[in-house]
Amino acid sequence: MAEKLRLMTVHAHPDDESSKGAATMAKYVADGHEVMVVTCTGGERGDILNPALDRPEVAENMIEYRRREMATAAEILGVAHRWLGFVDSGLPEGDPKPPLPDGCFALVPLEESARELVAAMREFKPHVVITYDENGGYPHPDHIRCHEVSVAAFDACGDPDRFPDAGDPWTPLKLYYSHGFSRARLVAMHEALLSRGLESPYGEWLERWTPERGDLSHRVTTRIECADYFEVRDAALMAHATQIDPNSRWFAVPMDIQREVWPYEEYELARSLVDTTLPEDDLFSGIREKVST
Repeated sequence: MAEKLRLMTVHAHPDDESSKGAATMAKYVADGHEVMVVTCTGGERGDILNPALDRPEVAENMIEYRRREMATAAEILGVAHRWLGFVDSGLPEGDPKPPLPDGCFALVPLEESARELVAAMREFKPHVVITYDENGGYPHPDHIRCHEVSVAAFDACGDPDRFPDAGDPWTPLKLYYSHGFSRARLVAMHEALLSRGLESPYGEWLERWTPERGDLSHRVTTRIECADYFEVRDAALMAHATQIDPNSRWFAVPMDIQREVWPYEEYELARSLVDTTLPEDDLFSGIREKVST
């Protein structure tokens, strides 16, 4: 490898990094590149989704549990990690939905939160940044805010007039949106399981998938083949023990079927300051050539 490149992924909560693009990160780490995960909030308001840990003492110490889980996941993936330091907004439920809590990430002024991410970018100097699309992957207020903050920071990072106290300017070259929950992938896994006489956990999910929700497959520009790192992905996800039930549908599809049917993770190229040809199979496409010259 002629040049070590740098990839930054920006997520709303601890565990998001392991459920969205973890195998991609593990692949690039194995290839000798540097990867940093930035987590915007501490996940303080996350539910305990693992029945084995649904105990009062865990709920009372959620911050400590989530910090330990994130550290373990980062070690498994081989990535650097940085907390951005904002407070989880929670997922409001009800009709009408209750107001967001004071001081939460989704209510912090964009300039303030973007400045913190710009500082992280200028320190790490990523060539590529990955975040969520404008819908946040799903409409959690922190995921949507994560998108807004990431785009604002990407645009401001190389501008010496923006946030001059946040470090020397650095210009990331590509911005991607991650696509983790495509209908096409669910259908492929569902049909593969049924064709082998196995039970599928996705039937009801697909029945509830309304036309209004659509599918993001048409927006995918980049597929990263990373099946060799699916076990690493799953181990990192399992490290978030308060959030992940080991008996959930996350782990319902046998590994050999996953590798055969859908051996990649998908992304949408949202911004590029280098020439590249679509579709891509490398997040650093166009960057390798630029850096090497």
